[in-house]
Amino acid sequence: MQPVTAPPIPERVRTLAATAAPTHVSLTGTCLPASPARGGVDDQGRPVLLVMPGDPLHNALDEPVVTVDLAANRRLGSVQASRGLLKVQGWAQAVPEAEARQTAIAIAERCPDEALFEALEGKGPRLLRIDVGQVIYLTGPESGVLDGEEYLGARPDPLMDVAERMLDHVNGTHRDQLETALVSLLDGPVPDVWLWELDRFGATVRSGIDEPTLIRLPWPAPVSDAGSLERALRCLLCHR
Repeated sequence: MQPVTAPPIPERVRTLAATAAPTHVSLTGTCLPASPARGGVDDQGRPVLLVMPGDPLHNALDEPVVTVDLAANRRLGSVQASRGLLKVQGWAQAVPEAEARQTAIAIAERCPDEALFEALEGKGPRLLRIDVGQVIYLTGPESGVLDGEEYLGARPDPLMDVAERMLDHVNGTHRDQLETALVSLLDGPVPDVWLWELDRFGATVRSGIDEPTLIRLPWPAPVSDAGSLERALRCLLCHR
């Protein structure tokens, strides 16, 4: 049996979605071009659209079929680099009134927008969430399709939030140390190094900005908690 060195694809896609923001939405069966989208992704992985008055979806009474584009990016210094693109296809439904406030708060944590709370007060904007039918994903060299059941049945990396904080810290203050460790591990120069992904199975390092190379560094064994992840990352940075 081969050792597991990266999260399963459904988990990776759910993790990307959890940190992504909607960029465009298109309405199936019409000649309308894709339009800019506002909103976020709820705790279940469903895109939630903040639909303003005048938008074709604002007065929709049935459940129109839509495609929502989600973009997950990472800031590398002054550059916003794409981690992955997702196209979520499904049916747009009004967020039930009893769930609207919880949904707005969850969205606002990652994609703050004052109009989210105008929607709660009935001042014009609507909250529509997508009943997911399938998800098309493009993450670096990998692409594919997940059906809605497979996507919604997965969960994001349980260490995602702490991993993102550690990753930001390393990229902000320890890139020289990371480069030194990579040069030692790979026995050669590794220019313009950034910590790209961090999860319970390992770390991915990105070398270069315009034409990047991704280097996967699995842990000896998967970690299960924040303390173990921190120790694994410290061992990587201290490698000589």
